[in-house]
Amino acid sequence: MLSIFFDTGTRRSPGGLTGHAVKAFAAATAVWTVYAAAFSRADALTLIMTFLSLMLVLTFVLIGPTAHSDRERIPFFDWGLALLAAATGVYFVSQADIIAQRITLLDPLSTYDVLFASLILALTIEAMRRTVGVGLTLIVLIFLVYNLFGDRLGGVLGHGLITYEHFLDITIFTTDGLFGVPLRVAATYAFLFVLFGTTLSYAGGSVFFFNIAAYLTGRSPGGPAKIAVISSGLYGTISGSPTSDVVTTGAITIPMMKKMGYRATFAGAVEVAASTGGSLLPPVMGAAAFIMSEYTGIDYVDIAFAALIPALLYYIPIYLQVHLRAKRNNLAGVDRSEIPSLKVTMRDGGLFIIPLIAITWALVEGYTPTYAAVYGVAAVLVVSMVRSNTRLSPGKIYDILAETSLRTVPVAGACAAAGLVIGGITMTGLASKFSALVFLLSGSDLFSSLTIAALLTTLLGMGMPTPSAYILAAVLISPVMRSLGIEDLPGHLFLLYFAVMSALTPPVAVAAYAASAIADENPLKIAAQSVKIAIGAFLIPFCFVFNPALLLQGSVVEIVFTTVCAASGLVMIAIAVEGYWNRHLPALSRIAFLASGLLFLAAGYTTAAIAVAALAAGVVIAKLTGKEESITTETRAGE
Repeated sequence: MLSIFFDTGTRRSPGGLTGHAVKAFAAATAVWTVYAAAFSRADALTLIMTFLSLMLVLTFVLIGPTAHSDRERIPFFDWGLALLAAATGVYFVSQADIIAQRITLLDPLSTYDVLFASLILALTIEAMRRTVGVGLTLIVLIFLVYNLFGDRLGGVLGHGLITYEHFLDITIFTTDGLFGVPLRVAATYAFLFVLFGTTLSYAGGSVFFFNIAAYLTGRSPGGPAKIAVISSGLYGTISGSPTSDVVTTGAITIPMMKKMGYRATFAGAVEVAASTGGSLLPPVMGAAAFIMSEYTGIDYVDIAFAALIPALLYYIPIYLQVHLRAKRNNLAGVDRSEIPSLKVTMRDGGLFIIPLIAITWALVEGYTPTYAAVYGVAAVLVVSMVRSNTRLSPGKIYDILAETSLRTVPVAGACAAAGLVIGGITMTGLASKFSALVFLLSGSDLFSSLTIAALLTTLLGMGMPTPSAYILAAVLISPVMRSLGIEDLPGHLFLLYFAVMSALTPPVAVAAYAASAIADENPLKIAAQSVKIAIGAFLIPFCFVFNPALLLQGSVVEIVFTTVCAASGLVMIAIAVEGYWNRHLPALSRIAFLASGLLFLAAGYTTAAIAVAALAAGVVIAKLTGKEESITTETRAGE
């Protein structure tokens, strides 16, 4: 039933002359976007308008209207929609100077303005439905209906009269709506980092990351799952998309985990949790982090540095649960003969570390993310030329350009949706009303308000791409954070975490649905297990809001103490969740470990001392009542 809301249109692969023409158009779109984002001096409004028009054309040509559309033939009506998209692009670009100079709500819209604004609005909504599903489209339509008819509501949610022309004026003819920050990010940072990830993948970078992970952890107990954790995290920080990461790396790691003895549910969940966390791992962190930088005005490099410790902490309970599950079930590692040596791995792909260094260096030196991505792509092209097996031929570069445009189509659809929502919220003042609702529920208590904010962000993000989920939360919920006295960096990073986690949270859990096809398992079972494995992500944001030292804000002593406490707490919680630590833990012992973990997360000297006492109690109880044994089958609930 849920698939009705989250199914997208079929991606077409037209053959013959049509296929070559479409591929050439996609590659040309990539060339233009790179030039416009990094080298052109054209104004931002013209760039965004042109970019959206090109993405709409690609959408109608390459994405069918339903999940069962013909995968090769492009019907006449889709050619018509593509032509209309091109026509609206020509109109808006030709009028860009006039639009930039007009006075909003004072200069009247012409008949042509209303016509083409209505047309691009309808085309965008249809493109959104095809690329990100009916679920997000319905949310956007609800906001649009609220904008136009909310004046008929009484009470807090009511607002003043907004005519259709007023609505179009704000939504289409300003940078507060469709042509706003989200699409600007998609047309610059996001596109260039997708290009970077695609180029690195074609050159063999993903194979290098996998082999490095295999060398580091493959021979230890549960080696295949540990390979998945490390390789998916490394690839995820480049791709920035949990779903695409699951499909790319999971195709290798999930079957390997199943072959070595892990159950399908656990194998899929490990991949989902590890891949999702890649969007939180610097230096790239996906498109949402760039939007956060634009929205808050905080330099991206500051966000990346602040996010480093929490991102590394996120992987501690994942890695530990994988290890404990392997020890408990006597799961061996990968055979030594199947793992390339470090010498071979570094010889064949070690140079792929250089592009990551180039991006990090560029960000630290103060270059914009746009130029950091350009340097990263240039570094990949240079290092790929060193060895014949990684060299990118002109044909491969052509494929990379076309593939980048195709991968960006869903991102553009999601960012366009977010822009429409932002425009509506700006007109109606809904954000302040939303804040009042949260405070009504929480009574202004900080912990309660944060809990409600986390729940709302997760709910808003279900079924959505991460950028859209974050933008909705940033617009609706960030005023709550400011009212609570929380600074922008921890407040928005808090929202970003839960926006990212919406990819694995039931019942929608789009990343789990992607893994289910590979694992051949129920996606809801995978999603439930993913939440258990990624439990750190639901705790860490509360930790850094209450203890900003985790975001490198504070003295060295504070940062070290808080980090050690957080790491210790997550270790204790992972042990409690798995119920195993060299022996099976009885219920009382697990409760003691859980209490110890939560106390450690509070990161106070007194609470740390009590946490040590609780840990000692848990160990004593385990030794008195536990049994040193291992099992070879997983029979307990939830495993």
